[in-house]
Amino acid sequence: MSRQSQYQELKKECFEANMQLPKLDLVVYTFGNVSAVDRNKGVFAIKPSGVPYEELKVEDIVILDFDNTVIEGEMRPSSDTKTHAFLYKNWPKIGGIVHTHSTYGVAWAQAQMDIPILGTTHADHLTADIPCAPPMSDDLILGDYEQMTGHQILDCFSDKGLSYEEVEMVLIGNHGPFAWGKNAAKAVYNSKVLEEIARMAYLTLQINPKAPRLKEALIRKHYERKHGKDAYYGQGC
Repeated sequence: MSRQSQYQELKKECFEANMQLPKLDLVVYTFGNVSAVDRNKGVFAIKPSGVPYEELKVEDIVILDFDNTVIEGEMRPSSDTKTHAFLYKNWPKIGGIVHTHSTYGVAWAQAQMDIPILGTTHADHLTADIPCAPPMSDDLILGDYEQMTGHQILDCFSDKGLSYEEVEMVLIGNHGPFAWGKNAAKAVYNSKVLEEIARMAYLTLQINPKAPRLKEALIRKHYERKHGKDAYYGQGC
């Protein structure tokens, strides 16, 4: 009997998170991917490229280090692997990353627009607009495209003065959404939240193109009742 991989739990976490994407209507066919990191071992797990979700197995998950070297796995890792590795190297408190081509998130990305904070559902999760990084320049597209996508995200957050710990999602102009979190499950949760906020904002602006931004007092109230030392939403510890 073959010895079980030392990365079995990490592979399982990654597999289970990936399987949530079709269940949550965030992907079709082979679109999208989830990765999960083990900081102690200095590796991350990611979905193999082009494998249909209904055929995916735990043992198919690929393990790599942060320099994109395959440590374990027979399949080619996701084409977005270098983006995930770059974010893990530069943002040390991320535990999982999700990339999808979800419909409403992609629509906003193709429009090259931030998703404005219009309501309390948005404010329950973050106090800023969901940022949209500008499309990549031609010279970067012709270079190491996936690595440059990571740079695109970091540059967007730097230019807008945003914290990756507070804003756990972004749109890539003309491309689609990325989301992250303390683990792969939270990254999937944030990915679904992004899609729902994108859908709500689209419908709101269809009803009233001049719909105003949510008042600052409501933004603070809804965010702080779920986050921080004085949070009182839920059952607590």
